[in-house]
Order: sequence, then C-alpha cells, then structure tokens
Amino acid sequence: MTFQQFQAIQTRRRFFQSTAAGLGTIALANLLEAEGRTSIANPLAPKKSHFPAKAKRVVFLFMEGAPSQMDLFDPKPELQKWHGKPLPPSMTKDLKLAFIKPTASVLGSPFQFSPQGKCGMELSELLPHIGSTADDLCLIRSMHSEAFNHHPGQLFLFSGHMIGGRPSMGAWVNYGLGSESQNLPGFVVLASGAGTSAGSDNYTNGFLPSTYAGTVFRNSGDPILYLSNPDGVSNDSQRARLDLIRDVNQERYASTGDQEIASRMHSYELAYRMQMNAPELLDFSKEKPETIESYGINRKESKQFGTNCLLARRLLERGVRFVLLTQGSWDHHSAINKGIRTATSICDQPTAALIKDLKQRGMLEDTLLVWGGEFGRTPMSEIRRPEEADNAGRDHHPDGYSIFMTGAGVKSGQVIGKTDPLGLSILEDKVSVYDLQATMLHLLGMDHTRLTYRHMGRDFRLTDVHGELVKKILS
Repeated sequence: MTFQQFQAIQTRRRFFQSTAAGLGTIALANLLEAEGRTSIANPLAPKKSHFPAKAKRVVFLFMEGAPSQMDLFDPKPELQKWHGKPLPPSMTKDLKLAFIKPTASVLGSPFQFSPQGKCGMELSELLPHIGSTADDLCLIRSMHSEAFNHHPGQLFLFSGHMIGGRPSMGAWVNYGLGSESQNLPGFVVLASGAGTSAGSDNYTNGFLPSTYAGTVFRNSGDPILYLSNPDGVSNDSQRARLDLIRDVNQERYASTGDQEIASRMHSYELAYRMQMNAPELLDFSKEKPETIESYGINRKESKQFGTNCLLARRLLERGVRFVLLTQGSWDHHSAINKGIRTATSICDQPTAALIKDLKQRGMLEDTLLVWGGEFGRTPMSEIRRPEEADNAGRDHHPDGYSIFMTGAGVKSGQVIGKTDPLGLSILEDKVSVYDLQATMLHLLGMDHTRLTYRHMGRDFRLTDVHGELVKKILS
C-alpha cells in the first residue's frame, strides 16, 4: 500500500485526533513547508535518482513532421542511380507506407554532404551551423519507430504508446526526479511553426497527477495566458484569495488524501510565484548583442525558433527539469527541395547556438539535448501536384531515420547505426524508440524498469515492457 492509499483511509488528522490533539499540532507544524503556507509536501520537490546521474535536465528539440534523413544526416549517393525509377518489388514488399505505393519512383537528394569536424561526420550542406558542432554530437542513423503516421508516431515517441492517455516523457521525468526550480514549472513547452499533430498529448500528464504536465509558455507578452492580475487586483488581494482557496483545499485533502487536490494546491502556489518571476524570463536586455545574433533572433526566418532556444537556456539555468521545443513544418509530402531549405533556415542556426551556448557556460556537462522527429522519410518520391515543377516530396518512413544527441553522458563525435545504400532498412545497431527512452532515463540516473506508477491495478512505465540501454551512446 502506498502512502497516498494509506492516507485516504487514515489521514494524519484522524490519526492525531485519535491520540492527542497536542501531538497533532506539533506534527503539523513540523510538516509546514519553507514558506509556511501549506502542510502538503511539494510534489515537484527534487528527488533522489536511482543511481548517480550524468544529466540533471533535458531539452528536447522536436522537429514535428519528420525531417528527411537522406537530405540531412544519412547520405545516399546510390539514390542518384535510381532517380526517377521504381525499385524492384523484392526491395519494397515489407515497407509500411502511408500515402504512396511501393512502385513510386526513387527521389535522389540534390544536396551535397561533406565531412564535418575532426570526427569527419558527414552532414548535409543544409546544416552548416549544426555541422560546426559535429564533434559534440552523437548521430544515430538507425532509429526505428512502430508508427508511420504523425499522431501515433508522436504519441509513441513521447509516451511509449500509440493511444492517448499515457503520461509524456517530460511528465515521467518530473515524476521521477522533481524539479530544482521553485518559481517555474518543472516541465515547460515552447512551440513554434505550424503546431504538432498530437498537440497537448505530447506533454500531457496522462494518469499521473496533473502537477507533472507540461506548461506551455508563449514567447511574447505574458509567458502564460492570464498570468498578470486583472486591473484592480493587487498582489495582496491575490495572495489573500489564494490563501483562502488553500485553506479550503487543505481541509478537503486532509479528509480524502486525494493527490489531485495536492496538485491543485501546488499549482496555485506555483502560479503566484510565477506571477512574480516568470516575466523576467522574456527580458533579454541583459543578454549580449552577440548572443542574440548567434541565436538568429535578428533574422526573420529564425526569430521565433531562435527566441525559444534562448528561452530554453534561460529556463534550464533557472532549474526547469525538462524543456520541450516543438517546431512544425517538416512534413514535406510535396516540394521537399524547397520546403526543407525553409525548415533548415529556421532551425539550423538556433540549434547550433544553443549547443554552443550551453557548452560555453559549462551547462552541457549536465544537460542532455536531443534533436529529432517522430520518424523519417522514404527514398521514393510522392507526387501530389504533378502539374507543378519540382513538386516531389517524400512519404513517411519509420525505419532507419536519424536523430542526434549531445551533452551529459553522451559519447560525442560518433555515428551509431547504418542503413542500406538506399535507406530502406537498418543494417546495424537498430535503436528503437523504447531504447532511446530507456537510455535518456539512464542518463538522468533512472532505471527505466523501476520508474513506475500504479494505475488501474498494475504498474505502468514509459517504456512499457520494452527498451534496452544503448551502451554505444554512453561516454
């Protein structure tokens, strides 16, 4: 029986009432938090990891829509030999395809690849800034997902399941480790671009207490809608109102032990502290001009994503445990040659700036950064508007796509995995989404098989009953 289950049938109040009122008063006083406002423990208080952690925090740069690996990370010159021709049925019979048929013509990449850094990692000409960080990267070219459509693919990546209702990765991390920030949420979401197919399912708490859900920040105005007090409402009156709500909620919590009431109480208190502290996050006036320039904030194309990348660094500095950046517009079913140029012009410079900024500040030593999408793209073309020139795109492909990682505990300057010459399948070091999740949790000091939550009569975990540690990633 968990403490919460015990508390539901035998509360502290009931226990002390049955013994002595004086003991109850003493015990209650000892349980008060530092601010003296509530006897309910902070559900986001920092917790001990299962073992010493290399990473204290995570920033996940999610490229919604699935970037094309053979145009960015995994050079396939063999595609040029097949360009415009269909592949033999023997090569395509096992492919999972969303929109095209196996007889679709091959689409060679027009973009040049070249070795980057001392490690010689081959990257596309579309990624000159990320290429300059190659020696800090661990590039995985052998990722595999079970999903080949966007919504289930995103659910699978972030919750380990293709049906909604499960907690997201950021929620699991905050449940397992808590947060080091007293004035900001433990899990923050920053969005730019066209949005994500799975929406809030990518950062939901699922069946975990709502405290662990991601909080969406805006990059202009109030970071959170309605954060500022309305006209005529002072901080003192706001504090008095919250104190009254707290007292009523505490009475109810004492009699029921309902963790959602505890979560609600903590959320109200956190919201008040955020009113005092969060607006400072968007004040970049103390940032050096060269920092603003490096993130591409002065460029129209990359302003929004660059602002989010800089904001992510500022959130991490202030103790936020998990920051999720989502950037849409990678779903290139048509005109991929044009579309991917646009997408990389948005993301390349700010991504590299964030890596370099974290490294320069010594934060990359205990920050895990992950960059990637929900799956990859096919080597065959998709033609949706044949009347338009250069309109070919690529369909969804869950096998052999690429992501990269850097930071705490990650062995840098290496490529893991190998796909066949056409990028159809994985030849070496297959890494499943579950394996990625297990390895990320390991870097955070958590055994993925022990990070569980009992719900509906059984223990659930992010990796379900799967997942193996990818030891080649570890330094």
